[in-house]
Amino acid sequence: MMRILILLIFLCLNFKAQMLTSVYFDYNSAELSLDSQKKLDSLSRLNKKLKFRIFGNCDISGSSDYNKKLSESRAGAVGAYLQKKIGGNIELQSLTGLGKEKQINDNSTEELRKKNRRVDIFIDRVMVSGEIRSGKAYASFFSKRVSEMKVRDTFSLPNVNFVGGRHVWLSKANPVLAQLAGILKSNPSLEVELQGHICCDYDNFDGQDLDLKTFNLSFTRANAIKEFLEQQGITPSRIKATGQGHLNPVVYPERTEDDFSKNRRVEIVLLKK
Repeated sequence: MMRILILLIFLCLNFKAQMLTSVYFDYNSAELSLDSQKKLDSLSRLNKKLKFRIFGNCDISGSSDYNKKLSESRAGAVGAYLQKKIGGNIELQSLTGLGKEKQINDNSTEELRKKNRRVDIFIDRVMVSGEIRSGKAYASFFSKRVSEMKVRDTFSLPNVNFVGGRHVWLSKANPVLAQLAGILKSNPSLEVELQGHICCDYDNFDGQDLDLKTFNLSFTRANAIKEFLEQQGITPSRIKATGQGHLNPVVYPERTEDDFSKNRRVEIVLLKK
């Protein structure tokens, strides 16, 4: 199992400039569980030239000062564990405690609070100066008949891009989303997942939604389209909205406004037909 995990991480880093893994903590604790230690053991065995950036997080319980210290302790525990394990190809670049200031969930249930009690480890592959990585280009959702599509296939929604820092799409997306609603209406058995993406914010898993003041911008973009489709009469249970953060850019690193726009997008996965 450990070999499989290491292989999967290695393969991901061959194709992406950055990836993320997270370890989770018990309430009010900065002690690493055995499962977390096993995950960190797998990271320490990577043999590519990598940089690790570590960010500690907390749920909303307690004061800001207390949670800041707890998040720093959690980040420190992960950093200290990795420091004992890592070889010369891996650099621990930074350790940061974010406290409770960058919640990715609303803490409305214990399950959601658990997801905020975590340390995120960003793994950056060292890129050659001037190197640009291109992500996988998916076929348009409108390029195939529904009968030709396969369940679990991912498709692009062409021209569905967003204003920076917001879940508001650009006007060129309007006819595309109207066409998407039409296909869903004509095929009532279809179920889909909308996957939101962001650009630029490489110090957080997800970006800040400037309108809602939450750090789940990729999700709010996908959810905005979900709400639009519901307004068009599509049953909510047929649509799932998820946020993918910045981990699957079309272009990396972004250098122009066009690059930024391409990465501010929503893709669609066919779940059922």
